[in-house]
Amino acid sequence: MKTYIALLRGINVSGHKLIKMERLREVLTMEGFAHVRTYIQSGNIIFQSQEANEQKLETQISEAILKHFGFEVPVRITSLEELERIRNANPFVDENAVDPTQPYVAFLSEIPQSEKQNDFEQLTFAQDRFVFLERVIYLWYADSAANTKLTNNVIESKLKVKATSRNFKTLLKLIELAQS
Repeated sequence: MKTYIALLRGINVSGHKLIKMERLREVLTMEGFAHVRTYIQSGNIIFQSQEANEQKLETQISEAILKHFGFEVPVRITSLEELERIRNANPFVDENAVDPTQPYVAFLSEIPQSEKQNDFEQLTFAQDRFVFLERVIYLWYADSAANTKLTNNVIESKLKVKATSRNFKTLLKLIELAQS
């Protein structure tokens, strides 16, 4: 069995798409996933599966949520190895970060088309910066994630992919949990 991390997009935000993590763990266990754990309420799931196809896992989890909770949720599967690569490739590692949540990482459903990525790289978002790496975008917010215009909705709209973001503190915790 391999350990995976599922990142859910847009649950438990402002009273919408509410999912209790205890119930989600029960549902995914009933659906055949093993050693299901969650981290915080924003939809971070660590689990094990014999399935090697990440897209199939995304579909299975999305369908389970629809079946048991009644709404659709985009799911992005990642692995411990991918999270470690993302941590190690952090282009903002030399920044003097007072905020341990920086940078944020937008996990993309697929690598954006090069034309769309090129167009996106021409955009400016005040003092905010970003760096593409395969299926992720590192995001450095000059002010805060709450005050940026560089949001998941903008990323999805411009790149025509699904996106869900996590701060670096959460990414490090997910690595720790996936290793245990």
